[in-house]
Amino acid sequence: VDRKTGLKRAWLNSLARDIAALRRDGHEVLVVSSGAVAMGRTVLDMRSGSLKLEENQAAAAVGQIALARAWDEALDKEGITTGQVLVTIDDTESRRRYLNARATIGALLRMGAVPVINENDTVATNEIRYGDNDRLAGRVATMMNADLLIILSDVDGLYTASPALDPDARHLAEIEAITPEIEAMAGEAASELSRGGMRTKVEAGKIATQAGTAMIITKGAVDNPLSALDGGAPCSLF
Repeated sequence: VDRKTGLKRAWLNSLARDIAALRRDGHEVLVVSSGAVAMGRTVLDMRSGSLKLEENQAAAAVGQIALARAWDEALDKEGITTGQVLVTIDDTESRRRYLNARATIGALLRMGAVPVINENDTVATNEIRYGDNDRLAGRVATMMNADLLIILSDVDGLYTASPALDPDARHLAEIEAITPEIEAMAGEAASELSRGGMRTKVEAGKIATQAGTAMIITKGAVDNPLSALDGGAPCSLF
């Protein structure tokens, strides 16, 4: 989402084409999507900077509708049905709700739909929320026994330090284990629309890899980011 122009529709369409290509190759794909609050802020023309909880939830209420419509339209062009799944942290940590969410997502996959999952920001308070889609994606990936989690970021992977601050920062192409040293390399969120940053991506990597799911961080801003990975685009593999 661009705060001035709104949804980056051409980019979303390119990602939908990537998803369609993966499905043609026999892969099951599910999406954890950010963007609801950002879209809501844009539609409602809300001020920049941090929001009160109820303002954040109001933005999410408007944005979730717009986000679901955008995914539905983009995937429909590829002949793919979309199913929206809104979850809170309770849904992935309470055993009964965890099993129910897993069964629902599994049913959507068996029926040939692509589940588009987002945190239910309209009801999740600060105490019972992930607050970022990185850790949510890690939890969903492990819940569904995924082979691979791909996180699309504003950078092409993990560096030894922030490349914006340290010109000598080195890109790490492969991380065999998430050690305290690796965790120390992760910075904080970079903008008002990004609630995670590299720290939560590394935390997502811990969630995923401890359960046997590999994780890739790669640059998401380019068109066809999944095809770009296939073509050798820089990334970090955990």
